[in-house]
Amino acid sequence: MTTTTDRPPTGAGSTIPATSGPQSADAAPALTGVQRLTFAKAITLGLRRAMLDDPRVLVMGEDVGRLGGVFRVTDGLQGEFGEDRVVDTPLAESGIVGTAIGLALRGYRPVCEIQFDGFVFPAFDQITTQLAKMHYRSRGRLTVPVVIRIPYGGGIGAVEHHSESPEVLFAHTAGLRVVTPSDPAQAYTMIQAAIASPDPVLFFEPKGRYWDKGDVDLGPALPSSGAHAEPGQSGPRDDEARPAGASGALDTARVVRAGTDLTLVAYGPTVATALKVAEAAAAEGTSIEVVDLRTLSPLDTPTVAASVRRTGRCVVVHEAPVLYGSGAEVAARITEECFYHLQAPVLRVGGFHAPYPVAKLEHEYLPGVDRVLDAVDRAMGY
Repeated sequence: MTTTTDRPPTGAGSTIPATSGPQSADAAPALTGVQRLTFAKAITLGLRRAMLDDPRVLVMGEDVGRLGGVFRVTDGLQGEFGEDRVVDTPLAESGIVGTAIGLALRGYRPVCEIQFDGFVFPAFDQITTQLAKMHYRSRGRLTVPVVIRIPYGGGIGAVEHHSESPEVLFAHTAGLRVVTPSDPAQAYTMIQAAIASPDPVLFFEPKGRYWDKGDVDLGPALPSSGAHAEPGQSGPRDDEARPAGASGALDTARVVRAGTDLTLVAYGPTVATALKVAEAAAAEGTSIEVVDLRTLSPLDTPTVAASVRRTGRCVVVHEAPVLYGSGAEVAARITEECFYHLQAPVLRVGGFHAPYPVAKLEHEYLPGVDRVLDAVDRAMGY
């Protein structure tokens, strides 16, 4: 998309004082090799990689700069890239997203941070009526490559508005990609894929997994969309520059554990739970295949259906309430696609249809190993 801009990027006539500008490239550690990282740090380095590769990428949100974010996911980025690429915004989510839409239309690739899942609703109008619709409304002439990072889910001892799972509200809205990584390696890859995508992406981060560790391959870099093009200049067309490997992370589910008796479908924070369930079931002689959805919109039905055709049974688990949840869509599609292969109804396990409880009761609300194993036993009992 060819754009014009009145504001130069950092280092090209910027009015930001030199003390707040970016450090030299030599001052930052190289992003190479396999490192063992926390989930949060993997996202940090994914953001950093994208910002190094494409000067149009900028990060904005409440306390993302000097503080480094509530969960320190953006820690160090402002010191490296400057205040005009890592922007501390006012406490106004509608303003953050509205500004990001304007920046995207001018050629930038903004990444917004929403501090907690429950804080996204002041921006719900901008996301669902503007961001999601602009490409369609313009008959494809406009792209709005905005990424909105949303820490979501429970497990941190917080309360309502800090522990909820609103992902299905956005997955229901046409025009948005809704994705969620489940481990550090996926987080590092998927945040770069989201930034490279020409589509608006809701990037849900399971905050209860921020401190989980895993091996992450930091190289080679994923190609960025229009890499090294300055804001206001026309780089390669988004549909030409989009990396095939990266787009796969935003389009496809993955089988993370093979099995023969039952398919356990999970995403985000519940993938780790599903793997624990599979281990426990294996000790009792039940072989469970675990599928990580990764993307809720679009939903990769073929991967899930292929698994269910092999196993004949399916259980879907997520932290969000079961009623009208994303598991209902998975169950409906699998029932349609795999009716003659099913040996039991598709069962769902999730949160209850109630406001998120106080911290000392969240272990009763969230689907744990025992509740999921109970559903597995019921499915195997048919």
